[in-house]
Amino acid sequence: MKKLIILLFCGASMLLYSQNINGRFSSSLYSFERYDAVNSSEKYIRAYEMLNLNFNYENISVRSFFNLEGNLSNKMEYDPRLRFYHLYFEARNILDLATIKLGRQPIINSVAGGIFDGASVHFKKNDYKFSAYYGANVPAYQKLEIIDDWSDNYLLGGRFTTTVLKDFQFTVAYINKNFKPQPYQAIRLLPDLVTNPILVDIENKSNQFEFITGEVFYTNKNLISVFTSYDYDLNFNQTSKFAVDARIQPIERLGINAYFNYRQPKIRYNSIFAVFDYANTYEIELGADYQISSGITVIGKFANVEYKDDNAQRLGVGLATQWGTLNYRKTFGYAGELDAVSVYSGYTFLEGLLTPSIGVSYTNYKLSPDDSESNNLTTLLAGVNIRPIRLLSFDLQAQYMDNKIYKNDFRLFFKLNYWFNINI
Repeated sequence: MKKLIILLFCGASMLLYSQNINGRFSSSLYSFERYDAVNSSEKYIRAYEMLNLNFNYENISVRSFFNLEGNLSNKMEYDPRLRFYHLYFEARNILDLATIKLGRQPIINSVAGGIFDGASVHFKKNDYKFSAYYGANVPAYQKLEIIDDWSDNYLLGGRFTTTVLKDFQFTVAYINKNFKPQPYQAIRLLPDLVTNPILVDIENKSNQFEFITGEVFYTNKNLISVFTSYDYDLNFNQTSKFAVDARIQPIERLGINAYFNYRQPKIRYNSIFAVFDYANTYEIELGADYQISSGITVIGKFANVEYKDDNAQRLGVGLATQWGTLNYRKTFGYAGELDAVSVYSGYTFLEGLLTPSIGVSYTNYKLSPDDSESNNLTTLLAGVNIRPIRLLSFDLQAQYMDNKIYKNDFRLFFKLNYWFNINI
């Protein structure tokens, strides 16, 4: 209750001094059925209320993004639950150079992205950008609390980017994320008394990710682009990931893609999983797309993945048009066998007032090539978006799925969106 009062007080204070208030409000209802036992189920209607709210005064803002969820029927033990995803103070263009953020804020990082509680600073001058951040992990379920044991659950890092060379962008980044798992109890046997087990408290050290990342991006008038990224694990002293994604347009309407990925499993330092015998994977994918006309494009891709002692392949072809898409996907080898066909269509009528959509997919799969039994999965989607005015929209979608695990599974989803922008 105290936190809510503080939030209301801060919000009222910002309201008095704000020049602009903007954001988005969404309200959703999700209906589904849950089986607690064989031939025993209950129907649920779950509600989600989301608010993205920003108070702005010149170059200063308070930004928030939170969600309230709970069941309207068959209430769960933890209902209602309030999640705070963003709640931070932002000051921009300080000396035409820096931006500062303080509070719960997002972080974009290829190793450990998400949100954190702390501070960040961003500098930008001509062809150079630099950012640094320091804070703590967010408590479970995004509670509006500061996590305990900050010293065991902190993260820090930085990122430097330059475009000083024409057509190139170079980036170097560093992140150190600490996370201490919850202690637990386990049964252990004494060496001299095999028949007399004892209960032992297990308390691991703070696990962490510590990585250096390098990125190079090259583009030349949209005719060719190459993105290369490299992650090095400082804890295990080994390459964690190396990827190259390239695209070239040799002639008009034809694009050719090539993708290569080398990846080690990302294991937390001091984790029990580090003792297992794991291996890296190599993946290469080649693809092409050809624009038959202004509204029709044909797409095809083929990939091979190399594991320690085996390999797997996947194939995909598709047709993208202004009315919808048609796709076929096939996988075979060590990753299992799968054949899937999907069709999706959506089109806008009456200058955006109505946008109906429909989707159908059928999948036949086996967990391994040696399995004699295959499984089938049928999925149906049907929905409509109604936008009576530019700032207000309604979405209604029905979902149906049927296989041997989910027999005749039917779900309904409804969502209301309202955007607002008020100058005071």
